[in-house]
Amino acid sequence: MTNIHDLDFLSKQVQDLKDQGVYRKIPILESANDAEVIIDGKPVINLCSNNYLGFATHPRLKKAAIEAIEKYGVGAGAVKTIAGNLNLHEELEEALAVFKKEEAVMLFQSGFNCNAGVIQAITQAGDLIISDELNHASIIDGVRLSRADKAVFKHSDMNDLERVLIEKRDKYNQVLIITDGVFSMDGDL
Repeated sequence: MTNIHDLDFLSKQVQDLKDQGVYRKIPILESANDAEVIIDGKPVINLCSNNYLGFATHPRLKKAAIEAIEKYGVGAGAVKTIAGNLNLHEELEEALAVFKKEEAVMLFQSGFNCNAGVIQAITQAGDLIISDELNHASIIDGVRLSRADKAVFKHSDMNDLERVLIEKRDKYNQVLIITDGVFSMDGDL
């Protein structure tokens, strides 16, 4: 009989990944996430951060974050659907809506959460989502989570998009065409 608590198979899988050179070791930053970071005691240029505007280390934002921590603590305690929104989140959503000249804005914890939630919320069975083949993984996951049918067009190829639309449009209630604004793997627009 197999011991259900025997996890040796996991150690073997990890070793197999290492042997194949595909084991992912998460880098440990020893500094703030900035244009230059310290990893393994050495300064390196950071080309993989979403902090390209430098907000994570901006003095005014750090000061505002410290003030917010003093007032609210270090977190909301749960997602807003359970514990509600903090008033500062509401104020930010309202300010962003005014700035963007939109009726409303909704904050998400991450791009992944946004794509996973919004794509399936605005589509349903009987709809079609047409997606660029090089969309970010979070968009692809959001598309997969939806109940809509899916089609893919060649990267940034408007002729191929038109082909897919002509071929499929009349078979569906609504069609959502979704593409990245900036393709993260190569910076393509």
